[in-house]
Amino acid sequence: MSFNLAVPPAAKEVPYGAIGIAHYLSTKSDPATAPFEYTNVDVHTEFSDDVKTASLKAADGSEVADFHAMLSILGRAGNIAGQSEDKGLVEAYQSDAIAMGKQSFPDLTQSLNKLDDVLYLHAFLVGYAPTVADFAIWSALKSSSLALGILKKNQHLNVVRFIAFFDTLAQPALQAHAAAKSKKASTKTASGGFNMGLKNAEQGKVVTRFPPEPSGYLHIGHVKAAMLNDYFAKMYNGTLRIRLDDTNPVKEDVEYQDVILEDLKMMGIESKLITFTSDYFQLLYDKAIEMIKLGKAYTDDTPAEELKAQRFSRQPSKHRDMSVDEVLQHFEEMSKGTEEGSRWVLRAKIDYASDIGTMRDPNIYRVVPHADHHRTGKQWKVYPLYDFCMPIVDSVEGVTHALRSNEYHERNPLYNWIVDTLGMRKAEIWDFGRMNFTYTLLSKRKLGKLVEAGSVKGWDDPRFATVRGILRRGMTVDTLREFILLQGPSQSVVNLQWDQIWSMNKQRIDPIIPRITACEKKQLVKAVVNGAPSAVEYKDIPRHAKNGDLGTKRVAFSDEVYIDQEDAKSFGDGEEITLMAWGNAIVKSKEVNAEGVATALSFDLHLEGDFKKTKKKVTWLSAKNELVNVKLMDYDYLINKPRLEESDNIEDHLTPVTEFITEAVADANVKALKKGERFQFERKGYFIVDAINADGSYEVIKIPDGRVASTISKGDEKAQAKQAAQPKRDKREKKDKKDEKSKGSAPGVTDVAPSQAMEYLSLSDKTDGFEIPVKSKMYNVANVVGDEKVDVDVKTGMYKVDPVYK
Repeated sequence: MSFNLAVPPAAKEVPYGAIGIAHYLSTKSDPATAPFEYTNVDVHTEFSDDVKTASLKAADGSEVADFHAMLSILGRAGNIAGQSEDKGLVEAYQSDAIAMGKQSFPDLTQSLNKLDDVLYLHAFLVGYAPTVADFAIWSALKSSSLALGILKKNQHLNVVRFIAFFDTLAQPALQAHAAAKSKKASTKTASGGFNMGLKNAEQGKVVTRFPPEPSGYLHIGHVKAAMLNDYFAKMYNGTLRIRLDDTNPVKEDVEYQDVILEDLKMMGIESKLITFTSDYFQLLYDKAIEMIKLGKAYTDDTPAEELKAQRFSRQPSKHRDMSVDEVLQHFEEMSKGTEEGSRWVLRAKIDYASDIGTMRDPNIYRVVPHADHHRTGKQWKVYPLYDFCMPIVDSVEGVTHALRSNEYHERNPLYNWIVDTLGMRKAEIWDFGRMNFTYTLLSKRKLGKLVEAGSVKGWDDPRFATVRGILRRGMTVDTLREFILLQGPSQSVVNLQWDQIWSMNKQRIDPIIPRITACEKKQLVKAVVNGAPSAVEYKDIPRHAKNGDLGTKRVAFSDEVYIDQEDAKSFGDGEEITLMAWGNAIVKSKEVNAEGVATALSFDLHLEGDFKKTKKKVTWLSAKNELVNVKLMDYDYLINKPRLEESDNIEDHLTPVTEFITEAVADANVKALKKGERFQFERKGYFIVDAINADGSYEVIKIPDGRVASTISKGDEKAQAKQAAQPKRDKREKKDKKDEKSKGSAPGVTDVAPSQAMEYLSLSDKTDGFEIPVKSKMYNVANVVGDEKVDVDVKTGMYKVDPVYK
């Protein structure tokens, strides 16, 4: 059966779902057997000015005008509606999608809360691939200004991730629809979205480039530039070029070059067209001579500080009217790297009194006589500067669109002047906003100083915002990509805190990493557990209470256990506590020394106790089992000022202590982890394995979880003082949220859902083999790994056969 989807450009409501699903299927189907046609440009879409309403025409000529009916027909034709047993769930989500467009603010907030919970463990609403359900909900949210407004509050990160993914799937088709609405490509930018096109872009002809300098490691700002250039190249079925801008032999190195290419590949950014600016040194030299002969460049030996003052006061150089022959002679000396030539620089002759600083006769060539280039060796003594290289090489390589951060905005007139002066083809320039983070250095020059001074362990130090540093600290590549794409190509300079990206990372890793137990070595307390047999017994329990796919871990139970000092100090005589993954116990006695340090404990096992009634749930380790030495490493920001100005001396703002090491012991389950694997030490946070030493000990780095307290440098005394005054306000806000929840405005996972889809996911039903978890006051220990009970081969009085975590 063949279909033809026709959407009028003037349609008031964009049928996102129908357009999205049609484009998705067109990319997945064999064109010879595609179940429908979707025509225009490359994505086969037809947009007709004559059509009054969006329509789907079947082979028999019949027409369906309802967008959601279109979804169903297209979904069935493409066989993506889901398996037969999921049909009811798919239809329920379609009903939800229709309802969302009519919901009030409180009802829509409830629906988004529910949807966010469902997407916590799932990429798709039904099954393991996109279905009609996904496109229906995505369409409803994209069409609702109220929903988009709620989502801007960043309280539904899973829903935002879901929308961003489906935006990516359908973006080329949506772009085609936007282009059909206007003959002029939009040049407007909007933060957090890609609903605009490149100026004068043609499908299949767009060429973008990413030109990093190999003078250091890539940082998060570079990644944004790389991803945007890659994104738009793919949007237009064009080409991305990666060019290493290696024009400064003093700073550049093969190591940096190789690491940059490796990091890009790791981020999913690759190109078959990898070039170097040094490939064009002869061409650039020839173009400099051409510019001299045109009377558009001159040599200058004015001392640097005097030259800077002249440019600032808009005064001409005394050499500005030098003859062409003299300029050529000086440039020849420069190219030889002689003592005489080293006095001079080559400057473009533009307008020394221009209102634009970069147009005041900028330098375009300089001498670097004693440094060997890592690719060309001693061949060259003169090297072109960035502003001269970029427009010429872009023109030669066929770059159609030069996307770069708006810190270069003032250089755009110079870029255009050079190509106009030399009569070369010009690329379209698009500025986008640079990402800045609080308490974070992104200047490669300043980062390099810290590396050289030994203030950090290297360019991959976890305190650096380099790609290697961020990943070493536990960020996932997927989170980094998602976060940057969410920022979009806006021209606004964005000043960000780290809490959002680390919160996103936490939500991504939490469902899929194992739980392990550790206790701090310092003042570790041994406790006797009366009622437990002296012989060690082992029991297999899930590595993750909510994800049975992670398997089980072996936990040792014995009558002697270790307890953290902080927990031990907090116990009162006769207090009933819960030993996590075991059961309740009553504090029989506690010994404390003169300094208030707990030195010994005694518990009476009380397995019949109710863990819901205890206030303290503590981790523990068997004192009779194998333990592994672990070094817990946590880090603070390197600088104690939210944002450094160019005039700031970095040494004045370095945080005195930025590395915090805690010695600990962990159960033997930690030995199953490899370098680079992430996990959670229960009640201590998320960690990533940084090193496994020859003696079997582990070094692990704490992964930030996005809490507000972590967004402030410990060395920023003013910010810390302000944060210290925050608890009272937080307490009031917590009470307000509690009151809202009691009124039904912020339901939890187990609340009654306002829609069919959420009713479908009731506590007794399962999705993808998981039950919807009940949130426990103890910790999240709902039985979400199935109904199978743990078999215990021996009779024991040490713990219940039906585990306490059920």
